Amino acid sequence: MDINRILRETFVVEAEHREELGSTNDRAMQRTKQGASRLPLLVIADRQTAGRGRGGNRWWTGSDSLAFSLLLESAAVEGKKDTPRFTLGRRSNSGPNVLLGLGAGVAVVESLKPLLENVEIGILWPNDVMAAGRKLAGILVEVLPNGRTIIGIGINTNNSMADVPAELLPIATTLLDLTGKRQNHTEILVTVLNRLEEQITILKCAPAELAARADALCLQRDKPLAIQHDRKTVAGLCRGIAPDGALLLETPDGLRSFYSGTIIK
Repeated sequence: MDINRILRETFVVEAEHREELGSTNDRAMQRTKQGASRLPLLVIADRQTAGRGRGGNRWWTGSDSLAFSLLLESAAVEGKKDTPRFTLGRRSNSGPNVLLGLGAGVAVVESLKPLLENVEIGILWPNDVMAAGRKLAGILVEVLPNGRTIIGIGINTNNSMADVPAELLPIATTLLDLTGKRQNHTEILVTVLNRLEEQITILKCAPAELAARADALCLQRDKPLAIQHDRKTVAGLCRGIAPDGALLLETPDGLRSFYSGTIIK
């Protein structure tokens, strides 16, 4: 990992690289408690032993995959006073940072697409990147009590499905398995970070434009979905992603918007 290149070619101000961590998000939280002041701060791990996904789910990170978290000041992802703010949980019915998570998904898709010729790649609302019908990357956005935001991203890069737990074989994939080639982690990270900076800029000025990009990459459109929300299951036909980042579901009771929830099928 070429940390000097990352600092030179991206908007990251400070970075640390560890061979192994429990969770890069947890390490970023620890750094903010320790008074980290030089932001954006990037935490990278070659291997996570306790990676986390949404809802407390575990995120498997095999050897040679790429896991990293970006710690940002809240102002870095907030729009102008006259711009609608759909992030940071300011709306009572919104999930935390739904648009920021989607923006990170767009950044990952746009970065990896050139590596995957003739392979369908896109987003599953709210936080998965899929390639060839299987999960290639996951995103976890967390807002800290002090207002800072962490964007955690895990990408299956140079790891192989031959080494994964059996239950993941039907649902996950890696760049190595899809392309037969090992990838340069520094190159991928620089590309993703620069794409992510673009999406954050769009989020601050024109959130609906970011949502439109995510909607164009949404693989759930026009497919039947069921979502668990407020301890209830709602089924319907997906109509894509709304301008404020909500998942649109056509149900027997009409079109409904969901800002949080778990897709169960």
